[in-house]
Amino acid sequence: MATVDLFAIGNALIDQEFKVSNEFLTQHALQKGTMQLTDGDTQAALYQQLQATQSYKGQASGGSAANTTVAFSALGGSAFYGCRVGNDELGAIYLNGLNDAGIQTTPKSISEGVTGTCMVLISPDSERTMHTYLGITAELSDAHIDFDSLSSAKWLYIEGYLSTSDTARIAVKQARAIAKAHGVKIALSLSDPAMVKYARQGLEELLDDGVDLLFCNEQEALMFTRTDNLNTAIEVLKEKNQHIVITKGAQGAVIVEPTQQLHVAGRAVEAVDTNGAGDAFAGAFLYALNAGLSLETAAQLAILISSEVVAQFGPRLAVEHYAQLFEQLKNAEQECA
Repeated sequence: MATVDLFAIGNALIDQEFKVSNEFLTQHALQKGTMQLTDGDTQAALYQQLQATQSYKGQASGGSAANTTVAFSALGGSAFYGCRVGNDELGAIYLNGLNDAGIQTTPKSISEGVTGTCMVLISPDSERTMHTYLGITAELSDAHIDFDSLSSAKWLYIEGYLSTSDTARIAVKQARAIAKAHGVKIALSLSDPAMVKYARQGLEELLDDGVDLLFCNEQEALMFTRTDNLNTAIEVLKEKNQHIVITKGAQGAVIVEPTQQLHVAGRAVEAVDTNGAGDAFAGAFLYALNAGLSLETAAQLAILISSEVVAQFGPRLAVEHYAQLFEQLKNAEQECA
């Protein structure tokens, strides 16, 4: 297996996106802005209701860390994605999509079972609510991940959604050990308020003794540290984690270093769909750091790309669009110089 800059581990899910009313979310007891796990039969019943009453917007390959990896790769980085899909049509679509985006995968990812699916429900305020049947990805383990390229990677990236899986947490523990033994930096995303609320113990296990770079949004930071004050949350998170990036939607992001912090302004767009925005932010930020750019420039690139994701339906941009946005940022910086 070829050397990669980014070694990511996460769920493999096919997204089915619908534009829905707030009433639909209430009727089906779905908490806006969070991810809810379900079984296949329950999701199938919801899917029928969605098709009959709501507006279908399309299918896309998803998975939080996969979206991050796509952004990283599309900007010019090399990446591997460790996941688990079923030996079915959706599984083939999923892995082929990653390969087409230049991301390395392994045949170990394929096993008997059903590929996971996620109903992504976009409410009128552009917020995404997810109803997820993990399928075979719920049983992701170290047997489905080829760790060969991890020892020479620059970054290991872990999505917080893995906190719900006993076997995935064991795989992450093994990946962390390899990374630490070879000086590979570790990044992790808290992923979702629902993970903080319902899978806290699993998240703490993924975090273990801390990471080099922690991604979270403001709500997740406050919930995880059990405070309503962001400055207090930052001090708690700094106890274990070297760098922290807290996204604040249209207000931009706060970047925390051991001795200082900076705020990078957001970018105003007409929000359509927030699904995948945080994932794209992480991918762009990691790419910029890996390319030797400053934390501020990394945040500016991440905000630019994630805001473009928010302005469309679907969790990913067209592959060529990421690099175009990077050029746009570089040109703007040259004009200001």
